[in-house]
Amino acid sequence: MDKISSPAEFQAAIQSPRLTVAVFKADWCGDCKFINPFMPEVEQNYADKLTLVEVDVDAVGEVSQEQNILGIPSFVAYSEGRELVRFVNKLRKSRQEIEDFLNRATEVYQSIHQ
Repeated sequence: MDKISSPAEFQAAIQSPRLTVAVFKADWCGDCKFINPFMPEVEQNYADKLTLVEVDVDAVGEVSQEQNILGIPSFVAYSEGRELVRFVNKLRKSRQEIEDFLNRATEVYQSIHQ
């Protein structure tokens, strides 16, 4: 997963016409560490459908504020600079919940790109 380390990198990533899902995280976040072991496999499973990028909320705090990210980890799907759907709450996220969200994001993306 590519790491976003500046607001400019974030803007470039979400401007892509491809479905891009930003994963807002931080090194100190226990629930973020919980998802780390299975995220590489999830990313591989969805590689043909979308791009996952990691956004460190400490490195690019202003982006998190602009995007109204209140809890981490949070997942927000974008295409061509537009937010399509988000999975944002303060709860720990299971692999199944993350995959359900990625499936939903893919469905929303496909419905507007037909």
